[in-house]
Amino acid sequence: MVTFDHREPGTPEQKWADSKALRTAPELDLEGVDRAVVFAAHPDDETLGAGGTVHRLNQAGSSVRVIVATLGEKSHPDSPTHTQPTLSRVRHLEMSEAVGAITAGCVTPEYLALPDGGLTAEALADPVNEAMTWLAQGRHPLAVVTWVKDGHPDHEILAAQVQEAAGAAAVRCVQYPIWWWHWGTPGKLPRGLVYVPLSDEDRDAKQQALEHHVSQVRPLSDQPGDEVLLGPHILEHFEREREYFILAAPHQTPVFNRVHTESEDPWSVDSSRYEHRKRDVLTASLPRELYPRALDIGCSTGALTAQLAARVGVMTAVDASDVALGKARTRLTERGLKNVQLRNAVLPEQWDPDWTDLDLIVVSEVGYFCSPEQWKKLLSLCTKALSSDGHLVLCHWRHPIKDWPLDGDDVHREARRRRNLTRLVEHREEDFEIDIYARTKRGRA
Repeated sequence: MVTFDHREPGTPEQKWADSKALRTAPELDLEGVDRAVVFAAHPDDETLGAGGTVHRLNQAGSSVRVIVATLGEKSHPDSPTHTQPTLSRVRHLEMSEAVGAITAGCVTPEYLALPDGGLTAEALADPVNEAMTWLAQGRHPLAVVTWVKDGHPDHEILAAQVQEAAGAAAVRCVQYPIWWWHWGTPGKLPRGLVYVPLSDEDRDAKQQALEHHVSQVRPLSDQPGDEVLLGPHILEHFEREREYFILAAPHQTPVFNRVHTESEDPWSVDSSRYEHRKRDVLTASLPRELYPRALDIGCSTGALTAQLAARVGVMTAVDASDVALGKARTRLTERGLKNVQLRNAVLPEQWDPDWTDLDLIVVSEVGYFCSPEQWKKLLSLCTKALSSDGHLVLCHWRHPIKDWPLDGDDVHREARRRRNLTRLVEHREEDFEIDIYARTKRGRA
């Protein structure tokens, strides 16, 4: 957990304003969002991190709920004038007025009244799951929550619970930093950064809402212990013409079960010239003619799996979707391919420890469906599972991947950083990239 002091100068807003990564971040698509739930760990989180976005969604006719986990009663632990029960009442009222300001009185906050500084996954589970059930009934739902790496325990625990529940329900989830802007640096911006542009009306409503959080933006009194919590050096980060969010990676199983249910061939693998050519280039790039043991990660309906099967002895093909695996099984059966075992697994979490000493591992068009942390772990597992002369194949689309934190360039860039991998083949063109690696040979001491 990061430790920081809100009284310190922190990172000046001008440094963030000069950040190319912020300027070039893609816009978050809010078109058609019909239901949204904004989760806050404490009163004022929702206004600081997403107030303008809440105003925009409400103005567009979205059904919006705002849920606050605690009343932030420990914001001034040394106050000589306000007890924790007093602060609870004050902040309850402030949040009601602030949310009213950004929703024109249309939304009343929902208070969980959990202990400030003591949020737990167990206490959050039921209310978060209830909200996610409500969201999942929308056509284009959106969950909004504090960032899972914001540096405050309550922010991170709430974010982790919401992210997991949203992923399981296939609900799009974005996270807003609060304290990151104070202690973080532009050089370490997370992957999956997106923004929502704010109109003058959005910003005015947000500013009005912030002014209602009097106990946070002004001193409680002139006595020691009652100092302002959100000084000008903090608030300047939230006066921008944009609000920034980090995309959370959805859970692969519900997403891809739905994709493969709604369409017989969601990626057009049987009809697209791109798909046919990509597979031909991949198989033609393999350094060896035959591979005794192979692993195909993210096999989908099995088009590439079937093509690879002629080049391997035995192969395990893995996908997170049972629906996709059913279609892959039909394809393999129709072609009489009996050297492939199909497995349902979400990787890297369900990696099989028996997958070792493999001659070929293929990761095609799936790396960007991981979170950055998941991809790093999966890449490490693949590397360790290779035989001494085995090959790891990465193949990915090079254009933006909507609503996921990584893209193809991110995936391949991480592999190129690995000192224990040596690139043998590099093929890059406008639409896709193929890299083939072997484990780096260590010289004698």
